[in-house]
Amino acid sequence: MSDNRAIGVFDSGLGGLTVVRELFNTVPNEDIIYFGDTGRVPYGTRSVETIKKYASQDERFLLNQNVKLIIAACGTVSSVAADTAYELPVPFFEVVSHAAKAAVKATKNGKIAVIGTNATVKSRQHEKVILSLMPDAKVFNQSCTLFVPLVEEGWYSADDIVVLETVSRYLKPVFEFGADTLILGCTHYPILSEAIEKVLGDSVTLINAGVATAEAVKQYLNEQGMENIRNKESEHSFYVSDKPDSFVKQASILLGREVDGNKVQKVDINNL
Repeated sequence: MSDNRAIGVFDSGLGGLTVVRELFNTVPNEDIIYFGDTGRVPYGTRSVETIKKYASQDERFLLNQNVKLIIAACGTVSSVAADTAYELPVPFFEVVSHAAKAAVKATKNGKIAVIGTNATVKSRQHEKVILSLMPDAKVFNQSCTLFVPLVEEGWYSADDIVVLETVSRYLKPVFEFGADTLILGCTHYPILSEAIEKVLGDSVTLINAGVATAEAVKQYLNEQGMENIRNKESEHSFYVSDKPDSFVKQASILLGREVDGNKVQKVDINNL
């Protein structure tokens, strides 16, 4: 038994590619269709109503591509708009619960910090899951508004003084809190991992939601008999809501493999 349809993944821009990269490593036989809403990034500063509207449009687009499951590779959508997936005809995966479970497993002192967009931090969704699993845990939430624009601009080198200064300012309260585990609560943030590690040191474990989510997807596909069983190389398609040129360059860097510009198409998400 198998299901050779593609996995659908969406995010507000480039960040979801950190989840795609983990899928490449974890379920290499699977085809992936990725939609990056680059024309409306970031989601984290929008109202809940707007985020839900965008998420519903993104999900509808992927359903039109005949995907077998959908991953919201976006911390903001996972935090405040996961209910848009309740009536989807395919399985839905979000990144918050998997990251929270990984953090509870990793922490030794019970102090867990969560960084994310304004919407993600305001929802406190990571904290709710953490406390349901570890009632005695201490959770600190920190909004890092400028992280997404930095990544989308291509500024994420740990040697860049602007990047390091920005990361240092946002993470100072996290350091003072004494967390030994930090959830990167936006899928853009793993791209800044080297800079974050440089600021916090190696005593803090970083939780990449993409890793945990990819493992959960692998387990689900195996249990449900939905794996793609093939003899040929997997195929991947990329869609964006703004011009593809800049996306192609950054995507190749973030994925660690060349992205064929001919396989990146622009779509008018507002007309779906």
